[in-house]
Amino acid sequence: MRAVQIHEHGGPEVLKLVELPDPTPGPGEVLAKVLAVSVNHLDLWVRRGMPGMPLPLPMIPGCDGTGEVVEVGEGVTRFAVGDKVILEPGYSSGSSAHDEAGNDHLSADYRIRGEHSDGLDCELVVFPERLLTPLPEGVDPVAAAAVPLVFLTAWGMVVSRAALQEGETVLVLGGASGVGSAAIQIAKDLGARVVATAGSDEKLALVQELGADAAVDHRDEAWPKAVKSALDGGACDVVVEHVGPATWEGSMRCLARNGRLVTCGGTTGPTVSLLLPHLFIKNISVLGSTMGPRSALAPIFERVSSGAYRPVLDRSMPLSEVRAAHELLEGRQVNGKLVLIPGS
Repeated sequence: MRAVQIHEHGGPEVLKLVELPDPTPGPGEVLAKVLAVSVNHLDLWVRRGMPGMPLPLPMIPGCDGTGEVVEVGEGVTRFAVGDKVILEPGYSSGSSAHDEAGNDHLSADYRIRGEHSDGLDCELVVFPERLLTPLPEGVDPVAAAAVPLVFLTAWGMVVSRAALQEGETVLVLGGASGVGSAAIQIAKDLGARVVATAGSDEKLALVQELGADAAVDHRDEAWPKAVKSALDGGACDVVVEHVGPATWEGSMRCLARNGRLVTCGGTTGPTVSLLLPHLFIKNISVLGSTMGPRSALAPIFERVSSGAYRPVLDRSMPLSEVRAAHELLEGRQVNGKLVLIPGS
């Protein structure tokens, strides 16, 4: 099969298209043809290398996507050849207390494909049967590949950690990104008022199309004032933050008393500062969030199937153009998600 591999960390030039032996399923496993695989910021970090976090090389990147079952191993009962499936980004042993409580993403042995082990930038993959979710009938597998990682992450932030309530006000930073576009839709579905930021006229139009009640240009240094203006001088109950140092101070200023800032990462760096009086006088909570429970995939895809959630697909590209895809995402030239097609 064809696959993308990283043999050393660096720029897009380290992404190599190689030929590897076809995998075969063992007992309880499913062999799937990869129909589409999304490109995420995590792929960029893995490719560049993360200081203090050694990764096993060579590595096939790619966290999440969709597939079609082509062979099943002994004992598999839930899937048959020809079934369309969601290729889930995360996995764990399934035996920890967190697993049993439905919080597999909090298990000590939780891992993500394309980071801790080979991912999906290839033509064929083997999955344990229990880590596959059926793709609802009628859902386009290419568009669906843009869903799992970002919607699980946004669900974990908005639903699990921030516990957003109907009628609350939410600020979504980088609303045209994968996580941002998912967070807007989840928050609106829960009955919240949403303000979203974006960095171009096209992206500002997109966040409003996705349901944001107001859109703010974060290229303007005074964007926190614009957020308050959009709220008639009010503040936000929840801030969905995944940008980091470039927006952190403004995000904190936008919070109301008893407000919650929830963050899943920092695309502009790992270090931020906190003014403790601001934190305790306003009774603010700062919440970290990593991924989301795999149990959320079923309700997420039910909403995708019904049209309540829409995958935001910037474009699809052949797997052979993986370098160009990384360059586009790195250059912030993407609205929503990029998806690679291994079979093209």
